[in-house]
Amino acid sequence: MFVISFLALVSACGGPLVGVNVVDERTALENQVLGTYKELNQEVMLVASVRYIDPKGKLKKVKEVPPGKKKVARAIQRASFNKDDIDRLKKDSVLGENNKGGITLLAPDKVEAGRQAFVENLVKEENADRAVIMYRVIETNEKLTEKDLPRVRKMFASLNRDKARIGEMVQLENGQWVKKKKS
Repeated sequence: MFVISFLALVSACGGPLVGVNVVDERTALENQVLGTYKELNQEVMLVASVRYIDPKGKLKKVKEVPPGKKKVARAIQRASFNKDDIDRLKKDSVLGENNKGGITLLAPDKVEAGRQAFVENLVKEENADRAVIMYRVIETNEKLTEKDLPRVRKMFASLNRDKARIGEMVQLENGQWVKKKKS
């Protein structure tokens, strides 16, 4: 009740104090990239679930998916398929989120000898998939060009650090590797 009374009193005293909203460059870029990334994920879901059957029960051919959209759909699907293995390796501090938007093999000595090639290939696939997604975000956003790639990578790295679980290894912007302590 006190808060409502206080707000009513403050709002009645002389109108708005300052009508300026400050949005820094990173927030604007982050919003652009996040919006585009969400659209890509939705498109993948639509591409994966579309089929058309006419009233007579015959399957109709759907429109051909453009190559760029098909490539990002495959990348998102493969990343989703590999997620459990990557999460397990991140939990064991074998992998970490680097400051370029990818993952890094931090402790190859913790990987069983028979699984070395598997883990190395997993890192290679994940980083390739993330690169495809980043490039597609740039391609589909009219305000971004390839010269924005370093900024997009930093932004993806920041998002990945934020999404990392407590105890996972993350690389800070300055290059230092640390265990994430809080969300």
